Amino acid sequence: MAVDTDRLRTWLEELERIERPSASEGERRAAEWLVARFEELGAEARIEAEPAHGTYWWPLGIGAALGALGGILGLRGRRLLGGAIAGAAAAGMASDYPPGRRVIRRLLPRRTTYNVVCELGPAEAERTIVLIAHHDAAHSGIVFHPQLPHIADRLGLIERSDTSPPLMAPVVGGPALAALGALGGRRLLTKLGVLLGLGTAAAMTEIGLRDVVPGANDNGTAVVALLALAEQLLAEPTDDLRVILLSVGSEESFSEGIKAFGERHFGELPRESTFFLCLETLGSPNLLVLRGEGFLKMREYPPRALALMDGLAEEHGIPLFPNLRLRNGTDGLEPLAAGYETAVLASCTDLKQPANYHWWHDLAENVDFDTVAAGIRLAETAIRRLDQRWL
Repeated sequence: MAVDTDRLRTWLEELERIERPSASEGERRAAEWLVARFEELGAEARIEAEPAHGTYWWPLGIGAALGALGGILGLRGRRLLGGAIAGAAAAGMASDYPPGRRVIRRLLPRRTTYNVVCELGPAEAERTIVLIAHHDAAHSGIVFHPQLPHIADRLGLIERSDTSPPLMAPVVGGPALAALGALGGRRLLTKLGVLLGLGTAAAMTEIGLRDVVPGANDNGTAVVALLALAEQLLAEPTDDLRVILLSVGSEESFSEGIKAFGERHFGELPRESTFFLCLETLGSPNLLVLRGEGFLKMREYPPRALALMDGLAEEHGIPLFPNLRLRNGTDGLEPLAAGYETAVLASCTDLKQPANYHWWHDLAENVDFDTVAAGIRLAETAIRRLDQRWL
C-alpha cells in the first residue's frame, strides 16, 4: 500500500485545529468532521451518541480527597469511620481504571460522547476485524512535562525497564494507606496516606484546569490512519472479512467511548470470529506492538494476536520496537478484558514514551509520518491476512 503522507498531514492539521475534549461539543465536531471525510472517500459512516462523564480527574480527585479525609478522621481518633471512608474511596478509585465498573463516575454528571463507526466489506461475512482509534484529545498537566522522561533516563530508569512506571498506583495508594493506617492505628502510615491523597487531589485539579492539547499524535494519527485504510479497502475490498473502522470518543476520560461501544455491540460480535486492532499514537519514531498493559493489573495480550502482528511485520520488513508494556491503558483494554483476540499498534521515542504526550507541541509538524505510514501498512497487511485465513 502506497501511503500519501502529504494528505495525512493535511487531514491531521485540520483535525488538530478542533479543540476536542472528551464528551464535548468539540468532540462532536471532530466526529462530524470524520464522517464527512469518510463520505468524501465514498464510505458511509455513522455517529453513535453515548452517555459519558468525560473526565478522570473528578473521579480520582474526589476519591483522593475522601481518602485524605478518612485519614484525618483516623488521626483524630475516629479510626473506624475514617478507615471505612478511606477504604471505600480506594475501592471506588480502583474501579474507575479501565476495564473496571467505574463506580464513582456513576454518581457524577454525565454528558454525551460520540463514536464514529464505518463498516466496510461484506456485511454477511462470518469474521470481523475492528480497528480502533479515538478522536478526542487530552488535557495537559505538569505530570506530563516532557522533561520528566529525560530525568528518568539520566537516573537509569528507562534503560533498565521495558514496562512504564506504575504512576497510577500511588493515586489509589493514598486512600488505601490511609485506610490501613486508620484501622490499624498506625499514625505514620495514615499521615503518608493523607499526604498522597492531598497530592493526588491537587494534581487532578491542575489537570482539570488545563486546556486541551492539539492531540496530533495522540490520537489524530490513528484517526487519519482509518481514513487511509478506508480508501484502500474501497479500492480493493475484502472477500470474506467485515471491517469496522471505529473512532471512539472519550478515550481520554478512561476509555468511556470504547466501553459504551462494547456495551452496545460486543453481544453481536462473537469472540471466536472477531479481532480487535487498536491504533494508538502512531506518530513517534519507533513503531511497536504492545505486549501488555493495565493501570493496576498487567494484562498480557494474547499470544496468537502478537504472533500475527510480529510475523507480518517481519515478513514485510517493518521494524518493531521490542517488548514494551504499559502501566496505563489504551482502548485495547476493553476488548482484551472481554476475551477477544486483541493487539495494540503504537509507537514510542527512544525513551520508550509516546512523542509529545499530552503536551502543547503535540502538533502535526512534530509527527513522524514515516512511522504513521508503516503503521498503516502493517494494519492493512493484518486485514488482508485475516481475510485470507483466520488465526
